Amino acid sequence: MSSFLNRSGEVFASLMSPLWNHPERMQKLSRFLLRCFAVMLCIGILVWLSQRPVFALRQVQIEPVAGQTLQHINRSAVKQEVLETVQGNFFSVKLEDVKRGFESLPWVRHANVRRVWPNGLIISIEEQKPFGTWGGVNGDTLMNTHGEIFPGHRSEVANELTLIDFSGPDDASQEVMRLYEKANAWFKPWGAEVTSLALSDRYAWHIKLSNGMKVEFGRDEESSDKSLTEERVARLFKYWPQVQDKWANRVDAVDLRYANGFAVHLVAANLKKNDVDSKKVSTSK
Repeated sequence: MSSFLNRSGEVFASLMSPLWNHPERMQKLSRFLLRCFAVMLCIGILVWLSQRPVFALRQVQIEPVAGQTLQHINRSAVKQEVLETVQGNFFSVKLEDVKRGFESLPWVRHANVRRVWPNGLIISIEEQKPFGTWGGVNGDTLMNTHGEIFPGHRSEVANELTLIDFSGPDDASQEVMRLYEKANAWFKPWGAEVTSLALSDRYAWHIKLSNGMKVEFGRDEESSDKSLTEERVARLFKYWPQVQDKWANRVDAVDLRYANGFAVHLVAANLKKNDVDSKKVSTSK
C-alpha cells in the first residue's frame, strides 16, 4: 500500500512541477508549436494568394462536344451571362453549379466544365438534336434523338429539317421513341418511313407512314406475348400483294388488331358495294 502511495505521489509531483523543469518536454512542445505556426502561415498565404485579382474568372471558352457544332446557342451572350452570375474565382468556383446552370438552358443536353489556369473555364456542350415534336401535329415542344423532351420550339428549328410528330402520356416519350424505331424498321421494305406516332393514355398506338397510309396497332405491346405485333406485321406483308391486286393504291389505313387477319380502309372515291363488303382480309385457315 505504501509503495502505491509513493508512486502516486511521484506522478502527481511530476505533473504539477513546472514544465521548464523538464527540458525534453519543452523541446517537444516547441517543435509542435512551430509546426502549427508553419501550417497556419501556409494556409494564410494560400488564402491570400487565392483572393488576388489574377485568379478572378475572366475567360470562359464554350465549345461543342466532338462531332457537333453549336447552332442554337449564342456563345457571346452565354459567356457574358456566366461571367456575371458565377460566384467565386478560379479556386472557389463550384463547377457543379456552373454545370447545372448551363444544363438549365433550353438547347443544352449535357455540359462538362473544367478549370483552365489561372483564370478561365472551358465548358463543353452537347447541344440538343431535335428529332420530333411532342403533342401531335400542332405540338410545339421538341423531342431529341434520345426520346427526351426539352423546352425548345418548332420555330427555332431549320425549315429543311423534317420533324416526326409524336404524342403520348407525359412520361412515355422514350417508350414512344422505342415504338417508332421498331415501326420504322418494320416498314422499311415498303420504302416508307414513319412520319407520326401517337400513343394513347391506354397505351394503344398508331402510326402514319410517308406514303400516307395509317396503321393501327392497338394495345398489343402491353400483352404478355411480345411477339404478337411482329407476327401481325409479318402477316400484313405476306398478304399485302393480294390486297394490292384487289385495291391497288386505294388503301388509306390498315387495322392490325384482329386475331385472324387485318382490316383495310379504302379512300372514299365511288366505292362499289362489293369493295366495301370485302374490306376485312381474313387469313384464318
